[in-house]
Amino acid sequence: MIIAVDFDGTIVEHQYPKIGNEIPFAIETLKKLQEDQHRLILWSVREGHLLEEAIEFCRERGLEFYAANKDFPEEHGKGKGYSRKLKADLFIDDRNLGGLPDWGVVYQMIKNGSYRCGGFENAMESNTNSKRTGKKKNIFTRIGEVLDRNGDY
Repeated sequence: MIIAVDFDGTIVEHQYPKIGNEIPFAIETLKKLQEDQHRLILWSVREGHLLEEAIEFCRERGLEFYAANKDFPEEHGKGKGYSRKLKADLFIDDRNLGGLPDWGVVYQMIKNGSYRCGGFENAMESNTNSKRTGKKKNIFTRIGEVLDRNGDY
């Protein structure tokens, strides 16, 4: 699977244009996804020197991306019909609906395929059941419960 990964707020804390502190387990999880044969693309608002700094930050920690802000390394970003929109199967970004789950949850969701709508439908069903108890559950609790029910978390 091709996975596009944001940098600021996802791999590191928001400090743009500086590079923030690494978010715990981000690099390790991404390296594990590569070991699982997923192709990772760095997908960032950063360009030029700032993008190179982000790439180097990851490289120093043993994480090499297939490409950065493009679909493949040789893409030059010019010409008729060019679109900066990536053709990825999955995007990991702190600005996702519901935010960025813990990296362990991200890994389990990808490994088990529960990132697909069905996983969230089951999570929403779990939230409906919570109305009986009067306790509110956030998206992270619901995702964790789905993984828990499957015995994968």
